[in-house]
Amino acid sequence: MADRSIPNAAISKGWRKSSYSNDQGGSCLEVLDGHPTGIPIRDSKNPHGPALVIPAACWASFVRAIKAERPHLAR
Repeated sequence: MADRSIPNAAISKGWRKSSYSNDQGGSCLEVLDGHPTGIPIRDSKNPHGPALVIPAACWASFVRAIKAERPHLAR
């Protein structure tokens, strides 16, 4: 079974956060593309903390649901 977490997310490079985020310290998730076992996500306020690795199909379903709920977010 693939690991479902990365204990220290700072070891991975290339994290990105939503273009809707701002620099005012709000709650944000960052994602990492290209991971072999899924989509890692982490709390942007804690970059050295853990990251959860979400199966790609589950992440895609989540994104579709958000876009369906808020069509203005779909770009």
